[in-house]
Amino acid sequence: MFRRTATSAKERSFLHAIKLVSPFVMVVVLQAAIAGFSLEVMSSVRAYVAGEAMWSRSQKNAVYFLNLYLHSGEAGQFAQYRTSLAVPIGDEYARWALESDPVDIETARIGFLQGGNHPDDVPDLIWLFRYFNRVSFLREAIREWAATDPMLLELGVFGEVIRSELKDGPITDSGRRQFLSSRLSELNRQFTGHAERFSTVLGEGSRTIKLTLTWLNIATAATLILLLIWHTRRLVLQRQAFEEALHAEKDRLAFQASHDWLTGIANRRAFEARLQGELDARSEGSLSLILLDLDQFKGVNDSCGHLAGDRLLCQVARLLLQDRRPRDLVARLGGDEFGLILPQCPPCDAVDIAERLRRSLELFNFAWDDRCFAVTASIGVACIADGNTTLEQAMRQADAACYRAKEKGRNRVQVDNGKPDVVLVAPRPREAARA
Repeated sequence: MFRRTATSAKERSFLHAIKLVSPFVMVVVLQAAIAGFSLEVMSSVRAYVAGEAMWSRSQKNAVYFLNLYLHSGEAGQFAQYRTSLAVPIGDEYARWALESDPVDIETARIGFLQGGNHPDDVPDLIWLFRYFNRVSFLREAIREWAATDPMLLELGVFGEVIRSELKDGPITDSGRRQFLSSRLSELNRQFTGHAERFSTVLGEGSRTIKLTLTWLNIATAATLILLLIWHTRRLVLQRQAFEEALHAEKDRLAFQASHDWLTGIANRRAFEARLQGELDARSEGSLSLILLDLDQFKGVNDSCGHLAGDRLLCQVARLLLQDRRPRDLVARLGGDEFGLILPQCPPCDAVDIAERLRRSLELFNFAWDDRCFAVTASIGVACIADGNTTLEQAMRQADAACYRAKEKGRNRVQVDNGKPDVVLVAPRPREAARA
């Protein structure tokens, strides 16, 4: 059941996160899609502009070299005419392949390559023609392009006619030669007119697309900004609503991390952190450490139960807090063991404090269900004089003193300052103390 609840909470958290970020993701994806589409369209239009330049130049070269061939009869010039004519013919084949049903992509690709287009531009040329041929500017450009088909056919036939007439030598009839040359000039003029209109239509379409896509990107960006402002305002309001709860939870967790859950005083973690800090910061003066172990705690637990034992620990903690100095730290280290850190406390003062604690506990009677229990403690005092003492050494020194106090009869103070001097307090003659 716990696992199912945890899974359900994770699912709710995940769904909340998705709900929170999904509008941003959608707008960003839309923005990216529009940007990618814009780049693709502009790249395709640029490819057509570049292709038109190649197409127009090759057509002019074809007319030019055929005219030279007409007057000179050199075979090399006729070969150059054919090479130039192959470019617009390749583009023509590509257009026919794209207009066929079904579309012949491979033939269109070969045709565009024959037309001198860069291989990387061919997919863009095919894509724009297939999916945007009904757009006004591209439809008009294709119409101008298709209008040159009869002229290309005539130019091809014209070349073969001139070649046939030059087989027997130069054309001697000046009128015939003048007619052929004039017709070539007329074809060139017609080609130029269609090419200029093709280029003009593409330019206008490119500018229209650029303006449209620019405004579309601006609108998408504005939507994203407005959405961001709305979500930011929402998050700020939510943060204000939960800020106090979060701070309270943080304080609670910090308190739990450094305090004993039962008694409310510092726990072992906080005790060791404070002791380490005192050891690190100490340059002069004495540092004393007290470990206190209750002598009759197990008897209370066994005879009255753990609830009584918990109550006893809480009362002992309050008693220890009453006798401490403001800068001293009292902590429960675990079970029935308590510790005190006494900064700037000489050994004699530490012994006096330990003795007062011992006597306070000795005079304290714990009552539970009409039963009274005598409470005593074995106390170990460690006086830290060596500036290089580690936390482990200090704890071990105090623990050893506490252990010796138990060995020597309990209800006493044992001092360990690294020297053989020991302070003992005789046990109080009461039944509980002798137990």
